[in-house]
Amino acid sequence: MRTTIAALASGLLFGAGLAVSQMIDPGKVIGFLNVAGAWDPTLAFVLGGAVAVWGAAFLATRRMRQPVLAGAFGIPTRRDIDARLIGGAVLFGVGWGLVGYCPGPAVSSLALGRWEPALFVAAMLVGMFAFRLIPSGARGVAEV
Repeated sequence: MRTTIAALASGLLFGAGLAVSQMIDPGKVIGFLNVAGAWDPTLAFVLGGAVAVWGAAFLATRRMRQPVLAGAFGIPTRRDIDARLIGGAVLFGVGWGLVGYCPGPAVSSLALGRWEPALFVAAMLVGMFAFRLIPSGARGVAEV
């Protein structure tokens, strides 16, 4: 129960941060990504703040024996860069640049009651479900 409450509180805090920073406004995001045109640098501060918080949290995990609400840390061990990683990053970036949404802000935007983020989230869920239908060997993923 504590883990569920912590996850809910973290999600609410994350969503509130996205709203306050205007990351749920696709126009603001596209303005930030448009470095060749009318560039809006304000989200660079959001990005910098996020990196600073992540860095402090990462350093804190190095000094902890285990997380407060879990048995162990889930720190990635892979360091290789392969075609799947590059392809996924390109696909994510192109999608974000075209519509101004990525998954977190899109879900947070649902609270606005507009159809655009709802359509994006629906398409995202269809894509996630379709990925699950592909046999794991064909997508290069080991079953866990």
